[in-house]
Amino acid sequence: MATIHRPRRGSLAFSPRKKAKKPIARIRSWRTDGEDPKLQDFAGYKAGMTHVLMIDDRPNSITTGIEISVPVTIIEIPAMRVVALRAYTDRGYYGMKLITEVWADRDNDNIERALEEGTVREIRAVVQTMPRLVSGIPKKTPDVMETLIAGGDVAAQLEYGRSILGKEYQMADLFAEGTFVDVAAITTGKGTQGPVKRWGVQLQKGKHSRTGKKRHIGNLGPWTPHYVRRTVPLMGQTGYYQRTEFNKRILKIGSDGTEVTPDGGFINYGIVRNGYVMIRGSVPGPSKRLVRMRPPIRGKPPLDAPAINYISTESHQG
Repeated sequence: MATIHRPRRGSLAFSPRKKAKKPIARIRSWRTDGEDPKLQDFAGYKAGMTHVLMIDDRPNSITTGIEISVPVTIIEIPAMRVVALRAYTDRGYYGMKLITEVWADRDNDNIERALEEGTVREIRAVVQTMPRLVSGIPKKTPDVMETLIAGGDVAAQLEYGRSILGKEYQMADLFAEGTFVDVAAITTGKGTQGPVKRWGVQLQKGKHSRTGKKRHIGNLGPWTPHYVRRTVPLMGQTGYYQRTEFNKRILKIGSDGTEVTPDGGFINYGIVRNGYVMIRGSVPGPSKRLVRMRPPIRGKPPLDAPAINYISTESHQG
Protein backbone atom coordinates (compact mmCIF):
# COMPACT_ATOMS: atom_id res chain seq x y z
CA MET A 1 0.00 0.00 0.00
CA ALA A 2 1.28 3.44 -0.87
CA THR A 3 2.39 5.73 1.92
CA ILE A 4 -0.29 8.32 2.57
CA HIS A 5 1.04 11.70 3.56
CA ARG A 6 -0.95 14.90 3.62
CA PRO A 7 0.19 17.82 5.78
CA ARG A 8 -2.45 19.37 7.97
CA ARG A 9 -4.57 22.16 6.54
CA GLY A 10 -3.86 25.55 8.02
CA SER A 11 -0.94 26.67 10.13
CA LEU A 12 -0.77 26.47 13.92
CA ALA A 13 1.95 29.11 13.96
CA PHE A 14 -0.58 31.89 14.48
CA SER A 15 -2.82 30.12 16.99
CA PRO A 16 -4.92 31.11 18.80
CA ARG A 17 -6.62 32.87 15.90
CA LYS A 18 -8.31 35.64 17.81
CA LYS A 19 -8.99 39.32 17.32
CA ALA A 20 -6.29 41.87 17.95
CA LYS A 21 -6.81 43.93 21.10
CA LYS A 22 -6.30 47.26 19.35
CA PRO A 23 -6.40 48.54 15.76
CA ILE A 24 -2.79 49.68 16.26
CA ALA A 25 -0.17 47.00 15.60
CA ARG A 26 2.26 46.31 18.41
CA ILE A 27 5.97 46.05 17.58
CA ARG A 28 8.04 43.95 19.97
CA SER A 29 11.37 43.71 18.11
CA TRP A 30 13.60 46.49 16.87
CA ARG A 31 16.94 46.94 15.18
CA THR A 32 19.45 48.36 17.64
CA ASP A 33 22.44 48.91 15.35
CA GLY A 34 23.52 52.27 14.00
CA GLU A 35 25.93 54.92 15.20
CA ASP A 36 23.53 57.86 15.48
CA PRO A 37 20.31 57.82 17.54
CA LYS A 38 17.15 57.67 15.48
CA LEU A 39 13.46 56.81 15.85
CA GLN A 40 12.68 53.30 14.67
CA ASP A 41 9.27 53.44 13.02
CA PHE A 42 6.75 55.60 11.21
CA ALA A 43 3.01 55.11 10.76
CA GLY A 44 0.60 56.00 7.98
CA TYR A 45 -2.87 55.22 6.72
CA LYS A 46 -3.43 52.77 3.89
CA ALA A 47 -5.20 54.41 0.95
CA GLY A 48 -5.29 51.59 -1.59
CA MET A 49 -3.36 49.97 -4.43
CA THR A 50 -2.42 50.84 -7.98
CA HIS A 51 0.35 49.83 -10.38
CA VAL A 52 3.43 51.45 -11.86
CA LEU A 53 5.75 50.83 -14.80
CA MET A 54 9.37 50.83 -13.68
CA ILE A 55 12.77 49.61 -14.80
CA ASP A 56 13.60 46.34 -13.04
CA ASP A 57 16.78 47.05 -11.09
CA ARG A 58 17.01 43.78 -9.17
CA PRO A 59 20.49 42.41 -9.92
CA ASN A 60 19.54 38.72 -10.23
CA SER A 61 16.21 39.11 -12.01
CA ILE A 62 15.66 37.72 -15.52
CA THR A 63 14.06 41.06 -16.46
CA THR A 64 16.89 43.29 -15.22
CA GLY A 65 16.95 46.54 -17.19
CA ILE A 66 13.52 45.92 -18.72
CA GLU A 67 10.36 47.91 -18.00
CA ILE A 68 7.94 45.85 -15.90
CA SER A 69 4.51 46.40 -14.32
CA VAL A 70 4.55 46.30 -10.52
CA PRO A 71 1.61 46.43 -8.06
CA VAL A 72 2.11 49.01 -5.33
CA THR A 73 0.36 50.10 -2.13
CA ILE A 74 -0.13 53.80 -1.40
CA ILE A 75 0.09 54.82 2.28
CA GLU A 76 -0.70 58.40 3.26
CA ILE A 77 1.89 59.71 5.71
CA PRO A 78 1.05 63.00 7.42
CA ALA A 79 3.64 64.24 9.91
CA MET A 80 3.88 62.59 13.33
CA ARG A 81 4.60 64.30 16.65
CA VAL A 82 6.76 63.18 19.58
CA VAL A 83 4.71 63.76 22.74
CA ALA A 84 6.74 62.00 25.45
CA LEU A 85 9.94 60.17 26.34
CA ARG A 86 10.17 57.05 28.49
CA ALA A 87 13.15 55.52 30.29
CA TYR A 88 13.29 51.77 30.93
CA THR A 89 15.52 49.52 33.01
CA ASP A 90 16.27 45.87 32.31
CA ARG A 91 14.98 43.34 34.85
CA GLY A 92 16.55 40.36 33.11
CA TYR A 93 14.10 37.48 32.88
CA TYR A 94 11.16 39.78 33.68
CA GLY A 95 11.88 42.17 30.81
CA MET A 96 11.92 45.94 30.69
CA LYS A 97 10.38 48.10 33.43
CA LEU A 98 9.35 51.73 33.10
CA ILE A 99 11.35 54.01 35.40
CA THR A 100 9.99 57.43 34.53
CA GLU A 101 8.60 59.46 31.66
CA VAL A 102 8.53 63.08 30.59
CA TRP A 103 5.79 64.68 28.50
CA ALA A 104 6.20 67.61 26.18
CA ASP A 105 3.77 69.82 28.10
CA ARG A 106 5.14 69.08 31.59
CA ASP A 107 8.92 68.85 31.62
CA ASN A 108 10.98 67.39 34.48
CA ASP A 109 14.48 66.09 35.12
CA ASN A 110 13.58 62.58 36.33
CA ILE A 111 15.15 60.95 33.26
CA GLU A 112 18.46 62.79 33.77
CA ARG A 113 18.47 61.75 37.41
CA ALA A 114 17.88 58.10 36.48
CA LEU A 115 20.59 58.34 33.82
CA GLU A 116 23.08 59.57 36.41
CA GLU A 117 22.18 56.65 38.67
CA GLY A 118 23.04 54.26 35.83
CA THR A 119 19.72 52.42 35.80
CA VAL A 120 18.50 53.45 32.33
CA ARG A 121 18.96 50.80 29.65
CA GLU A 122 16.58 52.01 26.96
CA ILE A 123 14.94 55.26 25.81
CA ARG A 124 11.64 55.13 23.95
CA ALA A 125 9.45 57.84 22.49
CA VAL A 126 5.67 58.14 22.61
CA VAL A 127 4.49 59.41 19.24
CA GLN A 128 1.10 60.23 17.77
CA THR A 129 -0.40 60.54 14.32
CA MET A 130 -2.46 63.49 13.10
CA PRO A 131 -5.53 61.99 11.38
CA ARG A 132 -7.27 65.38 11.26
CA LEU A 133 -5.04 66.14 8.28
CA VAL A 134 -6.29 63.07 6.41
CA SER A 135 -9.56 63.53 4.55
CA GLY A 136 -10.07 59.78 4.11
CA ILE A 137 -10.06 59.04 7.87
CA PRO A 138 -13.31 60.05 9.61
CA LYS A 139 -11.77 60.81 13.00
CA LYS A 140 -9.77 63.46 14.81
CA THR A 141 -8.45 61.40 17.73
CA PRO A 142 -4.75 60.66 17.18
CA ASP A 143 -3.35 57.14 17.29
CA VAL A 144 -0.71 56.94 20.04
CA MET A 145 2.09 54.38 20.02
CA GLU A 146 5.55 53.77 21.44
CA THR A 147 8.74 53.50 19.41
CA LEU A 148 12.35 52.81 20.27
CA ILE A 149 15.19 55.30 19.97
CA ALA A 150 18.15 53.20 18.82
CA GLY A 151 21.76 53.95 17.92
CA GLY A 152 24.62 55.29 20.01
CA ASP A 153 24.68 55.10 23.80
CA VAL A 154 21.85 55.89 26.21
CA ALA A 155 23.10 59.43 26.87
CA ALA A 156 23.12 60.21 23.15
CA GLN A 157 19.65 58.71 22.78
CA LEU A 158 18.32 60.92 25.58
CA GLU A 159 19.90 64.01 24.05
CA TYR A 160 18.35 63.15 20.69
CA GLY A 161 14.98 62.54 22.34
CA ARG A 162 15.14 65.91 24.08
CA SER A 163 15.83 67.61 20.74
CA ILE A 164 12.71 66.15 19.09
CA LEU A 165 10.33 66.23 22.08
CA GLY A 166 7.19 68.12 21.15
CA LYS A 167 8.23 68.42 17.50
CA GLU A 168 7.00 66.87 14.28
CA TYR A 169 8.95 64.51 12.04
CA GLN A 170 8.44 63.08 8.57
CA MET A 171 8.84 59.72 6.88
CA ALA A 172 11.80 61.03 4.88
CA ASP A 173 13.67 61.71 8.14
CA LEU A 174 13.86 57.96 8.82
CA PHE A 175 13.74 56.12 5.48
CA ALA A 176 14.96 56.63 1.93
CA GLU A 177 13.67 55.50 -1.45
CA GLY A 178 14.88 52.06 -2.49
CA THR A 179 15.35 50.77 1.07
CA PHE A 180 13.38 47.99 2.72
CA VAL A 181 11.00 48.13 5.68
CA ASP A 182 8.91 45.73 7.72
CA VAL A 183 5.20 46.59 7.78
CA ALA A 184 2.88 45.71 10.68
CA ALA A 185 -0.89 46.13 10.60
CA ILE A 186 -4.19 44.54 11.59
CA THR A 187 -5.69 42.46 8.79
CA THR A 188 -9.19 42.81 7.38
CA GLY A 189 -11.79 41.37 9.76
CA LYS A 190 -14.20 38.77 8.40
CA GLY A 191 -16.16 37.90 11.54
CA THR A 192 -17.09 34.31 12.41
CA GLN A 193 -16.40 31.85 9.60
CA GLY A 194 -16.55 28.09 9.19
CA PRO A 195 -13.58 25.71 9.09
CA VAL A 196 -13.40 25.65 5.28
CA LYS A 197 -12.78 29.39 4.96
CA ARG A 198 -10.90 29.72 8.25
CA TRP A 199 -8.51 26.76 7.91
CA GLY A 200 -8.74 25.71 4.27
CA VAL A 201 -9.97 22.16 4.92
CA GLN A 202 -11.50 20.22 2.04
CA LEU A 203 -15.21 19.91 1.40
CA GLN A 204 -16.82 16.56 2.17
CA LYS A 205 -16.83 14.38 -0.95
CA GLY A 206 -18.60 11.28 -2.20
CA LYS A 207 -20.92 9.57 0.20
CA HIS A 208 -19.64 11.72 3.06
CA SER A 209 -21.50 14.63 1.50
CA ARG A 210 -24.84 12.78 1.48
CA THR A 211 -25.40 13.73 5.09
CA GLY A 212 -26.41 17.14 3.79
CA LYS A 213 -23.34 18.86 5.21
CA LYS A 214 -20.25 19.53 3.14
CA ARG A 215 -18.52 22.49 4.80
CA HIS A 216 -17.46 20.77 8.02
CA ILE A 217 -14.68 18.51 9.25
CA GLY A 218 -15.02 14.73 9.32
CA ASN A 219 -14.33 14.25 13.05
CA LEU A 220 -13.24 16.13 16.13
CA GLY A 221 -10.21 13.97 16.89
CA PRO A 222 -9.47 10.72 18.76
CA TRP A 223 -11.47 9.18 21.57
CA THR A 224 -8.59 9.75 23.98
CA PRO A 225 -7.88 12.32 25.32
CA HIS A 226 -11.50 13.15 26.13
CA TYR A 227 -11.47 16.71 24.88
CA VAL A 228 -11.24 18.56 21.60
CA ARG A 229 -7.62 19.53 21.03
CA ARG A 230 -6.45 22.89 19.73
CA THR A 231 -5.18 21.29 16.51
CA VAL A 232 -8.72 20.53 15.33
CA PRO A 233 -9.90 23.08 12.71
CA LEU A 234 -13.08 24.68 14.04
CA MET A 235 -15.22 27.67 13.18
CA GLY A 236 -14.43 30.99 14.82
CA GLN A 237 -13.02 34.47 14.41
CA THR A 238 -11.43 35.06 11.02
CA GLY A 239 -9.34 38.11 10.21
CA TYR A 240 -8.57 41.19 12.30
CA TYR A 241 -5.25 39.58 13.23
CA GLN A 242 -1.96 41.37 13.71
CA ARG A 243 0.48 40.47 10.95
CA THR A 244 4.01 41.62 10.15
CA GLU A 245 5.46 41.28 6.66
CA PHE A 246 9.20 41.54 6.14
CA ASN A 247 11.31 43.35 3.56
CA LYS A 248 8.85 45.51 1.67
CA ARG A 249 10.67 47.87 -0.66
CA ILE A 250 9.99 51.61 -0.66
CA LEU A 251 9.70 52.67 -4.29
CA LYS A 252 8.91 56.33 -3.72
CA ILE A 253 8.31 58.90 -0.99
CA GLY A 254 6.37 61.90 -2.28
CA SER A 255 4.89 65.09 -0.91
CA ASP A 256 2.03 65.58 -3.39
CA GLY A 257 -0.62 62.90 -2.97
CA THR A 258 -2.60 63.98 -6.02
CA GLU A 259 0.03 62.47 -8.33
CA VAL A 260 -0.88 58.95 -7.15
CA THR A 261 -4.62 59.41 -6.48
CA PRO A 262 -6.75 57.68 -9.16
CA ASP A 263 -9.56 59.52 -10.90
CA GLY A 264 -12.46 59.72 -8.46
CA GLY A 265 -10.21 58.85 -5.51
CA PHE A 266 -9.36 55.55 -3.89
CA ILE A 267 -12.40 53.39 -3.18
CA ASN A 268 -13.50 53.65 0.48
CA TYR A 269 -10.79 56.25 1.09
CA GLY A 270 -10.87 59.27 -1.19
CA ILE A 271 -8.09 61.65 -2.14
CA VAL A 272 -4.56 61.55 -0.76
CA ARG A 273 -3.98 65.15 0.36
CA ASN A 274 -0.69 64.76 2.26
CA GLY A 275 2.59 63.05 1.56
CA TYR A 276 2.65 59.40 0.63
CA VAL A 277 4.93 56.38 0.54
CA MET A 278 4.74 53.83 -2.27
CA ILE A 279 5.38 50.25 -1.12
CA ARG A 280 6.01 47.47 -3.60
CA GLY A 281 3.37 44.74 -3.30
CA SER A 282 0.54 44.40 -0.83
CA VAL A 283 0.23 45.47 2.81
CA PRO A 284 -2.02 43.85 5.46
CA GLY A 285 -5.36 45.44 6.26
CA PRO A 286 -8.17 47.28 4.46
CA SER A 287 -8.13 50.90 3.37
CA LYS A 288 -7.94 53.44 6.22
CA ARG A 289 -5.99 50.96 8.37
CA LEU A 290 -3.00 52.27 10.32
CA VAL A 291 0.23 50.71 9.01
CA ARG A 292 3.48 50.86 10.97
CA MET A 293 6.83 50.69 9.17
CA ARG A 294 10.14 49.88 10.88
CA PRO A 295 13.72 49.17 9.71
CA PRO A 296 13.92 45.53 8.58
CA ILE A 297 14.83 42.91 11.18
CA ARG A 298 16.03 40.53 8.44
CA GLY A 299 17.48 43.30 6.37
CA LYS A 300 18.41 43.10 2.71
CA PRO A 301 21.07 45.31 1.10
CA PRO A 302 19.35 48.58 0.14
CA LEU A 303 18.93 49.42 -3.53
CA ASP A 304 18.98 52.80 -5.22
CA ALA A 305 15.79 54.71 -5.89
CA PRO A 306 14.03 52.97 -8.82
CA ALA A 307 13.30 54.59 -12.17
CA ILE A 308 9.50 54.87 -12.31
CA ASN A 309 8.21 55.71 -15.79
CA TYR A 310 4.46 55.68 -15.17
CA ILE A 311 2.02 55.72 -12.23
CA SER A 312 -1.48 54.53 -13.01
CA THR A 313 -4.20 57.00 -11.99
CA GLU A 314 -7.04 55.33 -13.86
CA SER A 315 -10.36 55.23 -12.06
CA HIS A 316 -10.99 52.23 -9.78
CA GLN A 317 -14.75 52.72 -9.94
CA GLY A 318 -15.32 50.87 -13.21
